[in-house]
Amino acid sequence: METTYREALRQALDDAMTADSAITLLGEEVGRYGGAYGVTKGLLEKFGKERVIDAPISEAGIVGAAVGAAMTGLRPVAELMYVDFIGLAMDQVANQAAKIRYMFGGQIGVPMVLRAPCGTGRSGGAQHSQSLEAWILHMPGLRLAMPGTVSDAYHLLRAALRLPDPVVFIEHKALYVRKGELDTQRMDAPWGRAIMRRGGRDATIVAYSRMVHRALEAAEALAADGISAEVIDLRTLNPLDMETVSASVARTGRALVASEGHLTGGAAAEIAAQIQEACFDWLEEPILRLAAEDVPVPVSPALEAASVPTAESIARTVRRMVHR
Repeated sequence: METTYREALRQALDDAMTADSAITLLGEEVGRYGGAYGVTKGLLEKFGKERVIDAPISEAGIVGAAVGAAMTGLRPVAELMYVDFIGLAMDQVANQAAKIRYMFGGQIGVPMVLRAPCGTGRSGGAQHSQSLEAWILHMPGLRLAMPGTVSDAYHLLRAALRLPDPVVFIEHKALYVRKGELDTQRMDAPWGRAIMRRGGRDATIVAYSRMVHRALEAAEALAADGISAEVIDLRTLNPLDMETVSASVARTGRALVASEGHLTGGAAAEIAAQIQEACFDWLEEPILRLAAEDVPVPVSPALEAASVPTAESIARTVRRMVHR
């Protein structure tokens, strides 16, 4: 069936809560208002206020409560209104959720999901438009999912709610209204595995979240010029499926990593480094990164759009790689 990214997430929560009474939701306005972006709309009426909890405006309190609930037998889904606010809860995320299984010798885990929207496209300004996945990727003990499609929005969230570890689940807010096909019985690929969204022979574009769609647009434009670009959707960044990425780059000999996170010290740098280590003997050109400018995200729509990779800039970079 065709549905939106937002509705796929809501359906995943609904189905998971129906199947598992230990799953609870908490966050700012997740109940009566239905979530800042409408993902949890209707769940309070269906599951009640004991399982859908409107929390005070305290990110540290929301995540801290979720960590404690997870340690004592529940499976909470904590929502932050924006991923930008994760800094307010970073002790709970990085020093508690990520480390408790290790600190307790495996006797206690933290099976929780932390949902948060990211990214540009709504002129939210520098404090509401960032892509901070590199912060999470740097921290052992945290799983990280960044679905780019309707199908992955549903299936990766369902999978995250079955894992024994804390999962940071980052949703690009520009994708909430995007439509796509959803088969609730079939995943595109298992949890932790990347997928080839488009085959090609001349270059590999590695992307995730919204950049997958921009990479596919770029590949379509490149095809008109006789350039065949392969597009790999990472789907999760921890686990990071370098086996699929490396196999693609070994075939094409060229790699471009596209990310909406900042360039310096970003996720694209880590992915590019791992490609270099795995594929050095097959590379025909240096690996390139295309990421957000190293500036606070502008509020001006024109400047905001210019600060992150576009389909045009991705296509232009690939043309430079293949010298056409």
